[in-house]
Order: sequence, then C-alpha cells, then structure tokens
Amino acid sequence: MLTVKQIEEIREHLEKAQNPLFFFDNDNDGLTSYLLLSRFIGRGKGVIIRSFPELNPSYYRKVLELKSDYIFILDKPAVSKEFLEKAKKDNIPVVWIDHHQVDPPEDSDVYYYNPFLNDKTNEPVSYLSYKIANRKEDAWLAVIGNISDCYIPDFYPEFYKTYPDLAKESPKSAFDLLYKSEIGRIARILDFSLKDTLTNVVSMTKFMMKASGPMDILEENLKTKQILKRYNEINSKYQALMEKARELAGKKLIYFQYGGNLSLSGNLANQLIYEYPDKTAIVVVYINGDIANISLRGKGNIRKLTLDALSGIEGASGGGHEKATGAKMSVSDLPRFKENIDRLLGE
Repeated sequence: MLTVKQIEEIREHLEKAQNPLFFFDNDNDGLTSYLLLSRFIGRGKGVIIRSFPELNPSYYRKVLELKSDYIFILDKPAVSKEFLEKAKKDNIPVVWIDHHQVDPPEDSDVYYYNPFLNDKTNEPVSYLSYKIANRKEDAWLAVIGNISDCYIPDFYPEFYKTYPDLAKESPKSAFDLLYKSEIGRIARILDFSLKDTLTNVVSMTKFMMKASGPMDILEENLKTKQILKRYNEINSKYQALMEKARELAGKKLIYFQYGGNLSLSGNLANQLIYEYPDKTAIVVVYINGDIANISLRGKGNIRKLTLDALSGIEGASGGGHEKATGAKMSVSDLPRFKENIDRLLGE
C-alpha cells in the first residue's frame, strides 16, 4: 500500500494541477482510476493508452494540444524515455501511479508511486486512487476497477450495504463478482466499451464523469445507447470464443489462439482461469497481422513462467504480476514460445 505521506503528496499534486492530463491504461482499472481522480478535483482531461508495452512518445502531442500543466500516468508499467524527456524539457511535472512489479524510472524528476516498492503489494491503481480521492460516493467506481483487476477491496462491505441487489454478501473471489453479479456485468459493459472507436470512448468517459451511480449505465437512453450496443456486439463474439477455448482444456494448460479485428485475450484469460482454477497456466494468443499479443494467467508464478518462455526469443517482450502477465512477439516465434511453455509445464 502507498504510505500516508505518499497519498498526501499525490493529493497536493492534484490540487496544484489546473489543467491536468490523465493518461490511463485501456482497462477498467485504468479507466476508473482516471474517473476517481478527475472527479475528485473536478477538472482534467483523459487519454486512453492503447500502445503496448509502453506509453510511447506519440501521445505527447496531446499534452501540447491541450496545453496541460500536469501529467498523470495511471496503471501503466512502462513509459518511453523520450516521452519523459519531452515533459522534462517543457517543465511539466509527471506523476506516475502504478502497481506492476517493475523497477522505478531512472529519471528522479518523475514523481513515481508504486506500492510494490513499499511492501511488495500490488493493489490496483483504482484502489489507490479511491484512497487518494476518499470520496465515499464513488466507491462503486472503485469496486468496478478493483474486481476487474481480481481484487476485493477493504471497502467492499460498505459498497454491498449501498447496493445489495448488484453484488454478493460473501463472494468467493473478485472474479466471482465479475462473472456472477450485476456489478460484474456493469464492469464488463464498461470494459467492452473501451474497445470501441476513440470517439465513442471519449463520449463514454464524459458520460461516466457525470454518472451518479452504477444504475446509470444500465438505463437505456441516448447517452448509453452506444455503450450498451457495443457491449452486445462484443459479447456475442466473446461468448463464441469462450466456447472454442473451453474445448482446448488440457491437463495443466489451456492454449488458445485466435485472430480477427478485436483483442479480447485478457478478458478470455481472466474468465478461463476463473472457470478452470486447477490449470497451471492459461495462455490466450491474439494474432493481429504479424504480431502476437498474449495474455497469461495461472495458479503458480506466471510471471516467471512468462519470462522463462520468452527467453531466447529475439524482440519479444513481456511482464506483469505474479499471476497475470502479458507478452508480445512476432507470429513466427509462436511455435518456439509454445514449445517453451509445454517444456516448462511438462505437458
């Protein structure tokens, strides 16, 4: 967890920022972190980061376009040196809040906050953001971000008292809420909405900035029409992919590979490990052109498995948490990667 002093420091940065720009990862943890902090100070613009694995320099143009005086980076494990150098040159403070198991940035001018560096914990950034903002009325947003990142927060009982019809009194796990409750369905609606066009994502975030509660998302009207439409479109494709993945369950491993114009590898991997908790590893490969984006989950040290499986594969990258990681490589290297996984698992 972040220290009291660190939380106070971040609040001070937020209060100083008159025109902040929030860069956030393109998942519910990143989205709700942005919403929690921006709603706290009542200002700021948000930009979704779709580059992998790092926040690349091309995004810096948004800082110049919006004439931002502060940069906040949320839930992103890597940021290019060039991006940070541009901010330093323009004398724009960078506050970077993350929770991945990575080394801190070399640039000491960056205000970097990561609970893993304090006590080896990795609470979601949406959990940290809720503690920073301390707005009880926004607990529902934090719960959405937390359960999407496989975490049940200490304030969950308070949320349940407010919204008993949306949740479970004693969930077995965060994913039990994500896949077996109404707040979980709302979380999945938002997650799929993030996979829409940038124009529609911007419209969704503007709507969410003013939403008073989770039921606002379920109410069908002109503001939610596209959000719900996108969910229904993606969900039908998602369920078909899940059926195919289930058919490939091995003794220790589920290795599922697919292509198309929609990246759902992280979503699929999360639900598969929820449904098959006995599997040592879940590997979902999404092929887009000649690039393979891979999501891995499991009950052992998946971070070590990922890094070991990538060893010797030139140009491949990967990392993440102990039980949830991501990787990227050339499609031509997939056979070797699969061989390494099989060898390491003894399949």
